[in-house]
Amino acid sequence: MTTQLVLLGTGTPNADPERSGSSLAIIVNDRPYLVDAGPGVVRRASAAHQRGVTGLAVNRLNRVFLTHLHSDHTIGLPDLLLTPWVLERDAPLDIYGPAGTREMVDHLLAAYAQDIHERLTGLEPANTTGCTATVTEITAGVCYQDDLVVVEAFPVRHGAWAAFGYKFTTPDRVIVISGDTCPVESVVEQAAGCDILVHEVYSVAGFQRRPAEWQRYHASVHTSAYELAAIARRTQPGLLVLVHQLFWGTSPDELVAEVRSGYGGAVVCGNDLDVF
Repeated sequence: MTTQLVLLGTGTPNADPERSGSSLAIIVNDRPYLVDAGPGVVRRASAAHQRGVTGLAVNRLNRVFLTHLHSDHTIGLPDLLLTPWVLERDAPLDIYGPAGTREMVDHLLAAYAQDIHERLTGLEPANTTGCTATVTEITAGVCYQDDLVVVEAFPVRHGAWAAFGYKFTTPDRVIVISGDTCPVESVVEQAAGCDILVHEVYSVAGFQRRPAEWQRYHASVHTSAYELAAIARRTQPGLLVLVHQLFWGTSPDELVAEVRSGYGGAVVCGNDLDVF
């Protein structure tokens, strides 16, 4: 049994050409489970496939878990709905997410109704199932289970959103994804002793250069490097992977050093297409 973690997009709403929007994949025996669908998700998956991650063939992308509905985590959702279908996915896209997910998906399918109609009724070969979606609006607890994985959703705090993190338990690994959040006890509880903790973070040094109104926002809805170090000390993950990094002029090495100033375990600053 082999479980891989692939970072598809490690970015934020900032338009960094080196970092696509928030998305990652957990792959168990070549079966992909995506978390979030930020901008660029399908092309990043295709790039990973070209690099040898066989589970990320585009026509196999048929399941996604959304942490919350911010645009930088969902703008790739119509891409994930339709592009793999055009490339011969015949399974519906299975979508799990917080309250509001079903309404979002219904609006997206309505927005692309003419595209779907043309592909189904024109000369282009197309199946009738791969352009559809099944939506499950989740609550805390086990939200998905199959023969390879158990997925638990747990509430996090990100402004007024209904927001969740996810814990993936596979036969050989436990991987916890924080989603966007300020420090919360639920992450500590779920990540204790996990193999990999994937957590958002912002630079303390960069934060000091931000305007006061942005400091108020980020301090209330995100997690600083020092705060993340405290979380890691309590959870002791096998590996801490930093994503959704708000650098604000700080280098990746400096950001890692901020975390390591309060935590002695293994830490890496994630980049798009990293595989763990």
